[in-house]
Amino acid sequence: MDFLYSLTEPENALMLLAGLAAFATIVTLAMPLLVSDKLGERMKYVATEREALRRQFREDMARQRTDRLRHDPRGFVKKVVDQLNLHELLEGEEIKGKLKQAGLRGQAPLYTFLFFRFVAPIILGLGTLLYLFLVDDFDMRGTARIAIAFGAMIIGFYLPNIVLQNMVQRRQESIQRAFPDALDLLLICVESGMSIEAAFGKVSTEVGNSSIELMEEMTLTTAELSYLQDRRVAYENLASRTGLPGVKGLCMSLIQAERYGTPLGQALRVMAQENRDIRMAAAEKKAAALPPKLTVPMIAFFLPALFAVILGPAAIQFMN
Repeated sequence: MDFLYSLTEPENALMLLAGLAAFATIVTLAMPLLVSDKLGERMKYVATEREALRRQFREDMARQRTDRLRHDPRGFVKKVVDQLNLHELLEGEEIKGKLKQAGLRGQAPLYTFLFFRFVAPIILGLGTLLYLFLVDDFDMRGTARIAIAFGAMIIGFYLPNIVLQNMVQRRQESIQRAFPDALDLLLICVESGMSIEAAFGKVSTEVGNSSIELMEEMTLTTAELSYLQDRRVAYENLASRTGLPGVKGLCMSLIQAERYGTPLGQALRVMAQENRDIRMAAAEKKAAALPPKLTVPMIAFFLPALFAVILGPAAIQFMN
């Protein structure tokens, strides 16, 4: 009772309230320090994992492409190409350009392409002759079978070019899909004050998840800008390796900026919008081509079932 009576006194009550207020103030000030920053820890963890994955991805890509980019041709293929002097017979600037556009650099892909360009007609022609004369002649005359074998040889002669063109087309499609986003990133880097070499290097590291091919081309351009005396040559090499109108426009703008000192910001912004419109137009073109492609499947599969459902009961009643 004495304790409760002492608490009711004004002096003691005032001291108690002041102590409670001081304790609440201390807790309020110390609470943010005691609570852990979960968002910051999570973002730091994500950034660490991202860097680790990016480093592993680069190492795997470099390990996979080392043979294709750097190794010299050896063995039977090189011996056949050199002895038959296929370089003078089949090699040309167009073939070298197509190989570069397909991402096949160095002498090994060139030797392999020339070898198969020479061997494929022989293999297909002899295989067709052996099949038609020894396995099944399909009741054809000898001249007809020889003509078919000759046609197979022609197909074999052009088959490596067709395969190479398909590789070039797939690579260009991959670059075209990621190129507008790469231009946006390049614009941001340039407007932030970065040099063009640093901008290319930064964009090449960021665009790898979207297009490995574009990352490879921009990395090569960064290296060429570092050691070539004439920067114009590096831009022209980038345009020739890709063969895309959008990339050629970018290279022309960069060459003009190097020559006349014109600003790149507005040009990059316009080209990014143009390439985005080109990508959208290609998607709309594919969507517009779907109705004609679906006509034959609808006639072959949907309409017979539809006629059976609609006319089947009437036909049964008529027969009864």
